[in-house]
Amino acid sequence: MSTAALQSSRPHGPAGPGPSFLRVLNSEFIKFRTLLSTLVLVGSTVLVMVGFAALNAWGIGQFSEASRNDPQAGAAFAAQGADLTAGIPTSGIAFAQLIIGSLAVLLMSSEFTTGMARSTFSAVPKRTPAFVAKLLVVTACAFVVTVASSLLAYAAASPILDHYGFDIDLGSDHSRRLLLVSGVYVAAVAAIGMSLGTLLRNSAGGIMSLVGLFFVVPIAFQLIPGEFFAEARKYLPDSLFERIVTAAPAEGALEVWQAWTWLGVWVAVPVAAAMIVLKKRDV
Repeated sequence: MSTAALQSSRPHGPAGPGPSFLRVLNSEFIKFRTLLSTLVLVGSTVLVMVGFAALNAWGIGQFSEASRNDPQAGAAFAAQGADLTAGIPTSGIAFAQLIIGSLAVLLMSSEFTTGMARSTFSAVPKRTPAFVAKLLVVTACAFVVTVASSLLAYAAASPILDHYGFDIDLGSDHSRRLLLVSGVYVAAVAAIGMSLGTLLRNSAGGIMSLVGLFFVVPIAFQLIPGEFFAEARKYLPDSLFERIVTAAPAEGALEVWQAWTWLGVWVAVPVAAAMIVLKKRDV
């Protein structure tokens, strides 16, 4: 339906450069929100974020109850209690990023596996506007879903924490930064995922590459001894995210602006590569 709308928007006569970018953007948004996979994966993201927040809140409450019999453990827990509760709404971010990243992979790879890419790029011959429109749609969705899920997670965790005498201050600078940066970070993961789907043109390959980058490689770098791997670990996307949201960085950590710069590089390089390959390769 959306492709037909694109084609009908083209002027009669000689083939032109394609429809306007706003029409392309609207078409991509229609395709995105009418896909069943979108609804399933967005719903899964919300459930994961809310579920992890509730479970984490319950775990902190249980630990606080147990630490009452151990003065030393209780003192240590009291010292970091505020930091622990501040991170509860976004405690499921590690899994949410993979779900949204997989959604981004499917958004592009499915175009090639179903043959829809031929129709899309016939309607948008320059190809780049369609890619940019998809990118804007999926990154905006990633940001909104992450922030909204975090707020729902806060609503679910607050009564549990209140039962144990804790609360979450969403008005604090740390909480606000954590909320917004989480949304930006998941949007960055979505951009990387869509780029992988464009480069590989295969859903399974793109998702496995995403899992390898965000799950397997960090664990491997943590387990392999050596100064090189310890230093390289700081430049992986998940470590950059942790550095940006950490109030008191460890010794030798990157500056916040450096972490933002490297995260931007992680997004810019695959996006640029995907746009170049998309222009050069046959559909």
